[in-house]
Amino acid sequence: MAWFKRVKPSIRPTDKRDMPEGLWWKCEKCGAMLHKKQLEDHFFTCSECDHHFRISPYKYFSILFDDDKYCEFDDQLRAADPLGFTDTKKYPDRVYDTIEKSGKTEACRNAHGISGGQPLVISAMDFGFIGGSMGSVVGEKIARAVDKSLELNAPLLIISQSGGARMMEGAFSLMQMAKTAARLTRLSERKLPYISLLTDPTMGGISASFAMLGDLNISEPKALIGFAGPRVIRDTIKRDLPEGFQRAEFLFDHGFLDRIIHRRDLKTELVSLLSMLKV
Repeated sequence: MAWFKRVKPSIRPTDKRDMPEGLWWKCEKCGAMLHKKQLEDHFFTCSECDHHFRISPYKYFSILFDDDKYCEFDDQLRAADPLGFTDTKKYPDRVYDTIEKSGKTEACRNAHGISGGQPLVISAMDFGFIGGSMGSVVGEKIARAVDKSLELNAPLLIISQSGGARMMEGAFSLMQMAKTAARLTRLSERKLPYISLLTDPTMGGISASFAMLGDLNISEPKALIGFAGPRVIRDTIKRDLPEGFQRAEFLFDHGFLDRIIHRRDLKTELVSLLSMLKV
């Protein structure tokens, strides 16, 4: 039984709505006013404080694939409504409204191409679609990205950017944690590298499953990474928490991450890491 729908592939949407409109944008961290060209030249990071803006899968594809050439696959999958879920609105209406407003069709995009002269498969999540939440479609897309890596005998990069599981799908959403983790074992059996890139934010069931299972777990600077929010944890354990304990730098210092990489260096570092992981 499938908990997603297949539709005719749509035209690739533009990324106009991923970032603010206009020529000048304000850094949400330091308040610096940044020109659009300046931001693009710095890989959508602030030239004053190095704050990393959230970007879409297509922008990551453009940064990481040689000459911005790649082939997207499995873009025809859409969320179904296995539970007939309704909160302030019906789940299918929420999905439809998000597609209409954002131009995005799901919280994950898959593509394969060449990076640094090496074949690579990328599955990239998108916070701009219902908070990047993982439902049945996201789980299926990540599983198919693993299958594509096996088919092409190519490494896999998963870029996480999510608030966690999509609870409008209930247990079907939580099942994707086990599904994706189990599928990744096939890469290990074939000795194909899997690198997990954690970006801001990587929370909930994402951090509790595939995001932390990479042969190498890397992150962008200052990324928010964790399972539950700090208030929930503090109220549960009845203790004060270290400042910044859910930021990439804290996790790196405590052995949960292998490397923190600035976005301008991401492709160079990724190509180098994949070269080292070649069997």
